[in-house]
Amino acid sequence: MRKTRPLSLLKTTLVLIRKDLLIEWRTRARLNALVFFAMATLLLFSFALGPDTKLLERNAGGYLWLAILFASVLSLGESFRVETENACLDGVRLAPADARAIFLSKALGNALLLLALGVVLVPVMVALYGVRIVTGFGDLASILVLGSLALSAPGTVYAAISSHARARDVLLPLLLFPLVIPALLSAAKGTTLVLQGDPMQQLGSWQGLLLGFNLIYWGVGFVLFPRVIED
Repeated sequence: MRKTRPLSLLKTTLVLIRKDLLIEWRTRARLNALVFFAMATLLLFSFALGPDTKLLERNAGGYLWLAILFASVLSLGESFRVETENACLDGVRLAPADARAIFLSKALGNALLLLALGVVLVPVMVALYGVRIVTGFGDLASILVLGSLALSAPGTVYAAISSHARARDVLLPLLLFPLVIPALLSAAKGTTLVLQGDPMQQLGSWQGLLLGFNLIYWGVGFVLFPRVIED
């Protein structure tokens, strides 16, 4: 098999990302569904806990990331459902497109979608739970970026694995949720520190854990994805 040069890999990745973003922009169905689903999740947490505003404030970061996690399952599954319909994924591979470029484009596209979702949900969280951003928007932005990347890389691999299964809607969360517990915990803890203050300077440790998680799973996904999509 001919090795793909780095420039060709980058060019193919950008072309595939552009294709996915154009499809999403034209329909906007997936983004709209994710936003309303995640907002409803935040609202349900608020109703479930009742008038206990202190508890809502204390756990707001965790509720935010649970909403993003639940919505990510819809996003990841839909991203490969579109490709498997009418054998579109096979067509992309016959182009020919490097399987690693397919992984990078799907993972980066899903990460951008989750990041956009997080940006939309933050004002909703502030309004519903009465929290405020204490340490600064830069810290919150870094947690949103790292957390979105951490959910996207393993989620893309498992979405590809489960895309041909009959019970793919059940299989994907069963595979994904146990794996992303470290990332979910780090993102929730980091967001909580951003919202409540960080007198002990712990935020950097949680950001470092998220960065390490990303390095591991983006590297593993990049190496293993060609085998995942083999027939």
